[in-house]
Amino acid sequence: MERSRLVAVLLATLLLTAGCTASQPAAPPGDGGVDDGQSGAASLHGADTTGSVTVTVTRVVDGDTLKVEYDNGTADTVRLLGVDTPEVHTDNSPDEFEGVPETEAGRSCLGRWGEQASSYVKETLAGEEVTLYFDANEGRRGYYDRLLSYVVHDGSNVNYGLVSGGYARVYDSQFTAREAFYDAESTAQNEGTGLWECATESPLTGTATVTADGGSTDGRLAVTTIHADAEGNDNENLNDEYVTLENTGDSDLSLSGWTVSDEAGKTYTFGDVTLAPGETVTLHTGSGSDTASDVYWGRDGAVWNNGGDTVTVRDDSGSVVAERSY
Repeated sequence: MERSRLVAVLLATLLLTAGCTASQPAAPPGDGGVDDGQSGAASLHGADTTGSVTVTVTRVVDGDTLKVEYDNGTADTVRLLGVDTPEVHTDNSPDEFEGVPETEAGRSCLGRWGEQASSYVKETLAGEEVTLYFDANEGRRGYYDRLLSYVVHDGSNVNYGLVSGGYARVYDSQFTAREAFYDAESTAQNEGTGLWECATESPLTGTATVTADGGSTDGRLAVTTIHADAEGNDNENLNDEYVTLENTGDSDLSLSGWTVSDEAGKTYTFGDVTLAPGETVTLHTGSGSDTASDVYWGRDGAVWNNGGDTVTVRDDSGSVVAERSY
């Protein structure tokens, strides 16, 4: 009898333990659950990698930080290895970016490019499946327990693209692809690409001479409407906060790559939008489906200050085209 009861207890314990084990989520990949191997077709610019894992980007925090989800539903945070984009949530330190003056103009210019970097990464990666590759010279996780990795999308190394496109500086460490990254950074600096336009004594600040009513000096575009005070709580009615631009010229005007920014440097970049003479496009702060006449910034909070602000429109070369204060 005693022996039978002992066997029964042991069996019950084993079944209970097995049930508990099965209910636990699998360990997140990236901490020993990574597929080892080289990058295959991915362009990693000479990086020596120790493994990879495929994830889905659920949120872009800023230009160099992502929220991701594994196939098993586990969430994680990724810090793009070897790059540093200008800040969008805190003040920038110009001394971290070679040649950028430690002035208000320098900080404002970097803030604008931080917003552009964030917008670029959102347009490229938000909701997309990407592959994370881990460098042989770097730990899997950094100081804040974020994954440190190269992010590859459609075969392209996003980290490298941020540097070569002037959206980021190289963040110095011992990652194995650093030589290629420094070469790309040097080229971007020499050509004044992206944020490196800030590395002048007088960075672009949006103070160009424009007409008082918000039109452009060359007659191409005007800021015709600024609706800064949405009905009710601005942060709860973001699509009722908007600005409207009009093609005041005599020919079609492509806004692809053009930007709209406020005094704090928050920046929206237009996609494939073309206005015929007399046509308008309205930029709403909130989210929605873009049309020929209405586009959506996709922000989580209000942009335009009810007490006064400045709307600055730049073309795809960074030159101020139109500006209007209220």
